[in-house]
Amino acid sequence: MPELPEVETTRRKIEPLLRGRVIERIEHDAPHRYRDTHLAVGRRVTGLSRRGKYLMLQLAAAEADGVPELPHGSPHDLELIVHLGMTGGFRLEAGKHTRVTLTTDGGTLHFDDARRFGKMAVVRPGQYASMPTLAGMGPEPLTDDFEVADFVARAASCGAVKPWLLSQKPVSGVGNIYADESLWTAQIHPAQTRLNAEEATRLYHAIREVMGAAVEAGGSTLSDGTYAQHDGEAGAYQHRHHVYDRAGKPCDRCGTTIEKIVLAQRGTHFCPQCQKVRLPQVQPA
Repeated sequence: MPELPEVETTRRKIEPLLRGRVIERIEHDAPHRYRDTHLAVGRRVTGLSRRGKYLMLQLAAAEADGVPELPHGSPHDLELIVHLGMTGGFRLEAGKHTRVTLTTDGGTLHFDDARRFGKMAVVRPGQYASMPTLAGMGPEPLTDDFEVADFVARAASCGAVKPWLLSQKPVSGVGNIYADESLWTAQIHPAQTRLNAEEATRLYHAIREVMGAAVEAGGSTLSDGTYAQHDGEAGAYQHRHHVYDRAGKPCDRCGTTIEKIVLAQRGTHFCPQCQKVRLPQVQPA
């Protein structure tokens, strides 16, 4: 599914189309999947932010006849939360997989989602009880809130490291692609448990390096066009993948054939030479 770099790229791309605009209509036929979106109608988009893999549109009552908008933090403010699911994305033109059409006073955006895992919900700001992943999400990897000491301490008792990363609790926005890439960069096996301080520190810096580079590259667009942006522009980070979707190809670091396994029901790519499992040390009797 789209991860932090793809969602951040989406945010940057659609922000000029939505910021300051009044939402006139939101059309769909799945109220259980796009909850309370009717509450966004008639409101102005005052900002677009992102938290992990979630887009968040800040909404306020639109001004009328020159009356200024309600101040930020007003009890009348709302947020439209968007999760892109596995294949969701915004388009300028409707297509066969269009699920939601969002019309503003400046134009129309269509939310396409071939596999129908995307979701939307309108909530009060910060009230995410119905979205436990968002409510319990760890720090953003490219901010000062992501602290190496805290990450090292938590990694000391983690289970298999890749599923731990995918939980979003130690750090937000890392999904299947960037977990594989970060673990390769840090030379840690995806099934390694209880990282020592050196391993956790390497992984901390690898996550920041990989995610930062992926954001700058506009994310990864897969071979089937998944994660292309609304204007058709593709990301470029897929050309820098070292292990993800490279099973059977040589490792860029040592030449060993990249392998693929299933870990916690997710396809997982790694180099068996560079990323060996560290067995626990046995203390002498």
